[in-house]
Amino acid sequence: MTETTETTTVQDEVLTEVRGQVLIITLNRPKAKNAATENMAKKMAEILDDFESSDELFVAVITGAGNTFCSGMDLKGFVRGERPSVEGRGFLSLTEQPPKKPIIAAVEGYALAGGFETMLACDLVVAADTAKFGIPEVKRGLAAAAGGLVTLPQRTHRAVAMEMALTGDIYSAEFGKTNGFVNRIVGDGQALDAAIELAQTIAANGPLAVKASKQVIVESADWSTEEKFAKQSAIVDPVFTSADAKEGATAFAEKRAPRWTGK
Repeated sequence: MTETTETTTVQDEVLTEVRGQVLIITLNRPKAKNAATENMAKKMAEILDDFESSDELFVAVITGAGNTFCSGMDLKGFVRGERPSVEGRGFLSLTEQPPKKPIIAAVEGYALAGGFETMLACDLVVAADTAKFGIPEVKRGLAAAAGGLVTLPQRTHRAVAMEMALTGDIYSAEFGKTNGFVNRIVGDGQALDAAIELAQTIAANGPLAVKASKQVIVESADWSTEEKFAKQSAIVDPVFTSADAKEGATAFAEKRAPRWTGK
C-alpha cells in the first residue's frame, strides 16, 4: 500500500502531502485564486529545501487549490511593498533556483503572470483542457521578470514568447501544447491525478539517473558542440558506476522491481 501523509491547517497558504516517493505541494489561497504572497514564498523555500535534501522523495508535483493554479502576485501585497519572492530563488522561491530533482506542474484554471512563470520553472506540465495561460504583466504596467521574458523563449518559439509578453493576452491549453510549454492535456479536474501518475512513473526509475538526466538537459543548453560530451560525462559517469546501476541490471535479470538506494 502506498503511504500517504498530509500536513494541513486552516490558515496554511501552502499545503504538502506525500504519496510514496512523490511530494505534492498545493498553493492554498483559493478565494484569491492562489495569488502569491511573501509568506507563501518563504514557506515554499522551506518546503523545497526539505524536498531537495530528502532521501525518500524523488519527484514533486505543484498544484493549486480551488481549480486554479496561480493567478500571479498578490497585488494588494505588492501595493503594501511586499514581494512574493526570495532573493536568489525568485518567485515563490522556485523560478530562479528550481530543485535538482524533477518537479511537475498540475494546472487547472488560470496560470497567469508569476503563476505561469512558476509553471515554467517546472520540468513537466500536465494541464486540464480548460486551463488558461498568460503573462499579462504589461497590462498592469509591469514586466514578466520571473521567467516570462527569459525562460519562456527557451520553452517555445521566440515569436510566441514575444507575442505573449507584448500583448499580455490569455491562451488555451491547446495553444500551450502546440507551442511546447505543456506536455499533456487531460480532462477538466484531472490534472493533479494525471500529474501524480506521471510523477510516480518517474519516481519508479533510478533516482541518481533521473537527477543526472535532468541536470544534463538543463545545463547543456549553454554547452558548445566541442565540449558537450565531455561535460555530459562528468555528470553521468558516476551514475554508471553506482550501486543503483548494478541493482538495475540485477533486477532486470532477476525479473523483479529494482530496490533503489540512491547510491
